[in-house]
Amino acid sequence: MLRKTLILLGILAWGLAQAASDQVHEFHLENGMKILVKEDHRAPVMVAQVWYKVGSSYENNGITGISHVLEHMMFKGTEKHGPGEFSRIIAENGGRENAFTGQDYTAYFQTMEKSRMPISFELEADRMRNLTLPAEEFEKEVRVVMEERRLRTEDKPRSLTHEQFQATAFVSSPYHNPVIGWMNDLENLTVEDLKPWYARWYAPNNATLVVVGDVDPDEVYKLAKKYFGPLKPSKIKPIKPRKEMKQRGLRKVIVKAPAKLPYLTMGYKVPVLMTAEQDWEPYALEVLANVLDGSDSARFPRELVRKQQIAAGLDAGYDLYARQSDLFTIAATPSEGKSVDEVKKAIFEQLERVKNEPVTEEELARIKAQVVASKVYELDSVFYQAMQLGMLETVGLGWKTLDEYPERVRAVTPTQIQAVARKYLVEDGLTIGVLDPQPMDQPELAKKHAVKNNKQGS
Repeated sequence: MLRKTLILLGILAWGLAQAASDQVHEFHLENGMKILVKEDHRAPVMVAQVWYKVGSSYENNGITGISHVLEHMMFKGTEKHGPGEFSRIIAENGGRENAFTGQDYTAYFQTMEKSRMPISFELEADRMRNLTLPAEEFEKEVRVVMEERRLRTEDKPRSLTHEQFQATAFVSSPYHNPVIGWMNDLENLTVEDLKPWYARWYAPNNATLVVVGDVDPDEVYKLAKKYFGPLKPSKIKPIKPRKEMKQRGLRKVIVKAPAKLPYLTMGYKVPVLMTAEQDWEPYALEVLANVLDGSDSARFPRELVRKQQIAAGLDAGYDLYARQSDLFTIAATPSEGKSVDEVKKAIFEQLERVKNEPVTEEELARIKAQVVASKVYELDSVFYQAMQLGMLETVGLGWKTLDEYPERVRAVTPTQIQAVARKYLVEDGLTIGVLDPQPMDQPELAKKHAVKNNKQGS
């Protein structure tokens, strides 16, 4: 009975996901801008997002963090609207707005009552090509970003450990660099660095406008043509691929910082949909992550947290939608009285079990239903519907990839899960990061955050 229920849930979720993407309308402007519109008439609201194909993975050494700093400067004025006016106008019209920068994209969004859509479009079109980039505003914002880096990374032992872990795992890939940038690069960044970066990437032929909500697709297109249509495109030269060099052995990094508890983070090199030679492998890795840590009944929380009580917290993660090959990650906090080595040993035992014992059909049916259903439940949010479309389009997969997810997950077999575990969860592709907690009352350690890095040995 349980199995039938789970299979029916998976089929229902698959049907809902199919129906969701069938409602997407695609338009193109003559200047190269793409427009995606999805109707959702449950409430008289709409979310508008503008996605740019630029993020930290586009940056070179010496200017890391420039995409994030430019995101801040997008709120600092054009010739038509002065600093802070963008946010003020959106707020006066009852809307909410913000932005975010990632490894592979930068996006800006507003959530507003549907009749306010022209206001959103006018403001976004204005700042797409008309930023003034005043030097005094830049000096303020780059200091804000540096303080943000101190608070979110340098003063947080786990974040600092993750940053050093990421930089150890990736050598030649641009994923080596943090999105917020290295402090030395931020300290030496100038407004003159921002100007060509803005002119190159912030153009209609490098952007996708996504609108989801209580809207008419043809009306959205007409408004987009009115406001974005006159903007001139830029000449965008493709960036170099900068693929990660082949890893030839275990890499380890130990981060010493004032902290109460140790912390372990592990990452195995894996392909994503953009880079996989076998297109089923990313979906098998997605299911594998959920076998280990998809719910309270998954293996890590069930076996290592509750049963063995060896870890206070344990997570497994994988993003099949990255632009370049990425990591299959596992992070853990040992339980009181347990060591990092004990947790690591227990994790390896669970991974060996996955490699040697096929997942049962009943367990797999439950996991598939949970994976697919969680994606469908996310569609309750108009914001997340737009997020899915914009992200898939911007990383180069195309929004129609959304259609494939439920069916491809449901097609994953126990043999395929074993195959990706045996192929990719191996020591030669593994990086381990460990937070070695230091006494909290030693200020000199808080300043130094000493890092011991052994990139090619155990």
